[in-house]
Amino acid sequence: MSLSSTPTPGPTSAAPASGGMLDQIYITSWADPVLDRIGHDPRSSYVEQFWLGVLGPSTIWLLRHCRHELDRAPNGFVLDLTETAGALGLGHKGGRNSPLARSIARACRFGAARAVSSGQLEVRLRLAPLNRNQLSRLPPRLQHRHQELLDAEEHPDHPSLQRRARRLALGLMECGDGVDDAELQLGQWRFHPSVAADAVRWAWSLQHDPDAA
Repeated sequence: MSLSSTPTPGPTSAAPASGGMLDQIYITSWADPVLDRIGHDPRSSYVEQFWLGVLGPSTIWLLRHCRHELDRAPNGFVLDLTETAGALGLGHKGGRNSPLARSIARACRFGAARAVSSGQLEVRLRLAPLNRNQLSRLPPRLQHRHQELLDAEEHPDHPSLQRRARRLALGLMECGDGVDDAELQLGQWRFHPSVAADAVRWAWSLQHDPDAA
């Protein structure tokens, strides 16, 4: 893992490399009471499906790395730029024009991160739902899928939402999660409590009594 989880005393921890480039930047969370409640985790299926075409894969992976490390180190951590570029399959030579630098700039451009100083970056814990203009740029198939998701959120008993929750619940329990843990995880993935409970019961029944399920 290229991301250090050892916090340092803030933005002055970023050490300049040769040529004035930075070797490291200090990452902290960008708190937002609204988005932290209604937004989408960068590791979520929503971001993978709908933000991918907006931010690009390298920026998405960078945000996922940062969110993972912020879970481990909520007060912040040092991001080693060279190691991170290597872990993500990106280059870091070329200063502001390097692939990693462009990924960071793109995250800032779309409001997923913001620079506090030359050596510190705040990263959102959750990304906003796509706005109408961003949605209009997606392929028609993804636009349709996004509308289905919105319909499902408005109607918790929507069949497509139930099917998706059941598939996820089964996957969690096959990976060793218990009933309570699986239901909690579905809740964290923003499934309605009744949908999560039904999905976990169904997955448990399928494992223990396939005929009944």
